[in-house]
Amino acid sequence: MVGAVPMMPTEAPLVSVLIPAFNHECFIERCLDSILEDPYPSKELVIIDDGSTDGTGQRIADWIERHRGEISIEYVQRENRGVAATLNELAARARGEYLRLGASDDYLLPGGLDTQVGYLLAHPRKWAVIGDSIVVDREGRVMHESGMRDLHHADLRLYSTDEGIRFAVISHWAIGGPVALVRKRALETVAGWNENLCIDDWDFFLRLAAHDAIGFIDARVCAYRIHGENMSRTRNRKARIINLTEAQNVALRRQVMFGEPYRTLLRAESHHISAKISFLRGELGPLMIHMAAYLSLGVLSRLKMRSAAHMVEHA
Repeated sequence: MVGAVPMMPTEAPLVSVLIPAFNHECFIERCLDSILEDPYPSKELVIIDDGSTDGTGQRIADWIERHRGEISIEYVQRENRGVAATLNELAARARGEYLRLGASDDYLLPGGLDTQVGYLLAHPRKWAVIGDSIVVDREGRVMHESGMRDLHHADLRLYSTDEGIRFAVISHWAIGGPVALVRKRALETVAGWNENLCIDDWDFFLRLAAHDAIGFIDARVCAYRIHGENMSRTRNRKARIINLTEAQNVALRRQVMFGEPYRTLLRAESHHISAKISFLRGELGPLMIHMAAYLSLGVLSRLKMRSAAHMVEHA
């Protein structure tokens, strides 16, 4: 473990950049360089090598040796515990008022920290703000100018209102890469990351959305790298079924956090996920049943949304 290197105090609030690193020896140096390249003046780096079996740990140590005087650093190297447990430990070790969620195969874009901190300073009721990303390949060549629009086919207009963000987080997951800045105190309410989940980000953002705590800025704040080892984009059928089953359980469990029409929308999404599982298993009958339920509940949730909007207009 490398101890923290103190920085001179500044008026800007401290941002802790959290990097859970695992088997990304080809990408980790670009990730770390990008933190230094961002001109935001008050930041620290908190990084954990989560049991890498390649040269990731050594590359981190070599990078720290070269740059230890330029940024406050805390580095831990330990056995593998998974992303969620690592994020919780990183957050516990962080000293910053704000937590920038990173990833060891992606990298930050200059100016993103300043833009996101500015948003949260101007919107004290928001606990987190997300931005957009560019999408790059293994070598860093740009594949898409907007991860949300071009990769995930999101309607960015939804992100202009709390209602739209709730709808988008529930029904069209498009938050990819390290695009979020979170107030550290928000974790006291949403309880951090669920360590029983393999893919925990949707669950985390659902809990934030239930409190109308997510803001959005239409700015590219990071580069999201697409490569063959991305866990969330696996083509292995068995792994996809496991991930989808986990997501279905999240949808069912988090319904109680939402009022209508979003509770119905989550029920619809749970059937949509079940339909995907049935498709992967080659189960035609259950596929048709779940798709019918998904479509009918989707229509019902939209009718409830229109009714609620109509009542607000005539209140």
